[in-house]
Amino acid sequence: MNSDRVKSGAERAPQRSLLKAMGYTDNEIKKPLIGIVNSFNEVIPGHIHLEKIARAVKDGVLAAGGTPMEFNTIGVCDGLAMGHIGMKYSLVTRELIADSVECMVRAHGFDGLVFIPNCDKIVPGMLMAAARVNIPSIFVSGGPMLSNCSDEGKYMDLNSVFEAVGAYKNGTIDEDRLKYYEENACPGCGSCSGMFTANSMNCLCEVLGMALGGNGTIPAVHAARIRLAKTTGEQILKLVKSNIRPLDILTDRSFKNALTVDMALGCSTNSALHLAAIAHEAKIDFNLHMINEISEKTPNLCHLAPAGHHHMQDLNEVGGVYAVMGELCKKGYLDTSLMTVTGKTVKQNIEGILPRNYNVIKSVDQPYSKTGGLAVLFGSLAPDGAIVKRSAVASEMQKHTGPAKVFDSEEEAIKVIYEGGIVPGDVVVIRYEGPAGGPGMREMLSPTSAIAGMGLDKEVALITDGRFSGATRGAAIGHVSPEAKNGGNIAYVKNGDMITIDIPNYTITLEVSPEELEERKKTMPLKEKTDITGYLKRYSQMVSSADKGAVIE
Repeated sequence: MNSDRVKSGAERAPQRSLLKAMGYTDNEIKKPLIGIVNSFNEVIPGHIHLEKIARAVKDGVLAAGGTPMEFNTIGVCDGLAMGHIGMKYSLVTRELIADSVECMVRAHGFDGLVFIPNCDKIVPGMLMAAARVNIPSIFVSGGPMLSNCSDEGKYMDLNSVFEAVGAYKNGTIDEDRLKYYEENACPGCGSCSGMFTANSMNCLCEVLGMALGGNGTIPAVHAARIRLAKTTGEQILKLVKSNIRPLDILTDRSFKNALTVDMALGCSTNSALHLAAIAHEAKIDFNLHMINEISEKTPNLCHLAPAGHHHMQDLNEVGGVYAVMGELCKKGYLDTSLMTVTGKTVKQNIEGILPRNYNVIKSVDQPYSKTGGLAVLFGSLAPDGAIVKRSAVASEMQKHTGPAKVFDSEEEAIKVIYEGGIVPGDVVVIRYEGPAGGPGMREMLSPTSAIAGMGLDKEVALITDGRFSGATRGAAIGHVSPEAKNGGNIAYVKNGDMITIDIPNYTITLEVSPEELEERKKTMPLKEKTDITGYLKRYSQMVSSADKGAVIE
């Protein structure tokens, strides 16, 4: 066993003594040592209940003959961090999580790992760590939050509150109505209830083969979530015995499966960023052109919030991720020969599983659209690409040309938006918010929600070298690469410049001549932020561009 280097032989008597100091018996020490990588904290609603999930995982490990040993990682709540300096510290924690897991695992010699993430950066950070340490590993998330029905008959989520702020600022609703959304939109523990980043990544864990069926969709408060956690704890012992490791599962073909299901589900734009980073750890080639190639031929089968009114509980009720995969397999969209943490192939996992009805999951023959939920736009404004969740863009904004309103930070933009300074037809440009320039590549849910709450989401586009929350809807185009700090063309846009967005043809064009652009590069110096200190300073100096996954090289 891998743990023998820590616990076996006369020379390891000191180490065994330390284990016994914590109460471990000789019998427990002899068994496989299973690291329980828990991201529990009392800060994030998606993580507040993970002690119970960890307890269930440990019960499963014990029942299967292993010794569970829990340790924790950090986690940032994107919702709490949104709209202020805190969001600079969200994406950057992905690398800290991966690094901290690597340190704990290499130092202590575990035989297998059960990862318990739930929210945005924690899931990919742990997947990156699993690929890096490459010992038998399996994932079980904390599950999604339930969605409550409003007194208007509409199901709510966190995005409902953000959009209510925009409506309040616009005078559309009063303070009492804003308070109603505040009190009722988030009813309890779990990751926010739409197909936002956390749920996107937890669903893709199933598709990649790193989690059991139901991982992405079983609600946090359902007993089935506890049963899934126990089964996951049992399954890690089988993986240890069979020596099935992450890099046996995370192959180029499994990433193509993940992108295919991503397109069918309509996942967050952040999934492209995170899949690229995980592929980087697994030494697998990944580029943005792959997304368009797969998106072009993959039907979009689901319109979960923010693209539509369905939520994760609805997807779960009709069969979950496996049902989407089963539907895609009708037309051969997936490679079903791949190994998974169940010890079975994809084909064996999903055999006979189809949607219970075609309300939440559409048929491959009658999809929402013949193309996938994400698109990568290339052109003079984004030579290396920019990402849009096209399934959440209204038909009238799939093609749009408008004048730029340029801002050098999110704060500048949101102030003008709240003051009513954005009018129909505008293209809001927020720059110097990229991985290095932000630093930290902040999500822009506050400005996009304000625009939507003011009723402008079908008339105004927003473009940034930062990111968007999975909860964002509308013509929100992010991850513009190269970013402004690195001399990308977005740094040289001026107020009034016309910008053309053509999502069906995957283009985004700054309507400025090459000669004019070159002249601007001579006269418009790049802006430097001089007040960046600590981890953010180190991160900004080492992080790659968004099209490469914003990884630390």
